Amino acid sequence: MSGYTEAMAALPTGVCVVTVNDDRDDIGSTVSAFASISADPPIAMLSVIADGYLREVIDERRAFAVSVLGEGHRAIAGRFAAEGRPSARLLLAAEEHHRGAATGALVLDGALAAFECAVLQRAEVGDHVVYFAEAAVLPEVAGARAGSSPLVRYGGRYRTLG
Repeated sequence: MSGYTEAMAALPTGVCVVTVNDDRDDIGSTVSAFASISADPPIAMLSVIADGYLREVIDERRAFAVSVLGEGHRAIAGRFAAEGRPSARLLLAAEEHHRGAATGALVLDGALAAFECAVLQRAEVGDHVVYFAEAAVLPEVAGARAGSSPLVRYGGRYRTLG
């Protein structure tokens, strides 16, 4: 690891799964670069690797869904982070999920929170593309009501706060 990468590993971040429906299949990836930018209007930031297929599909669809993962979702985070992973639909086959009404993207029912986002702007920054997106639709999910602790990435590993 470079000095920069090691230093950034000391910053705990939330872990989410971002999904997009491209009319042929469901695409998804684990991300830790999703954050609130503005409350009024509700705007979030998502950063994805520039040379990935997820970026291509987000550019085409201009919309995506985000499921915020909880302590029981380590396996899901790992599956969506794996190289050469299959369809997001297959990765969530054993998990309760639904399609977001606004985006048609998959949303994990047990997530702590979920967002359906419409891209407003994009910027190419280093080896990533950063999207600023309106997060006006908040799909119903059960994880927060269940009292689950969030899944975080810290020191290069998935951890919980509990």
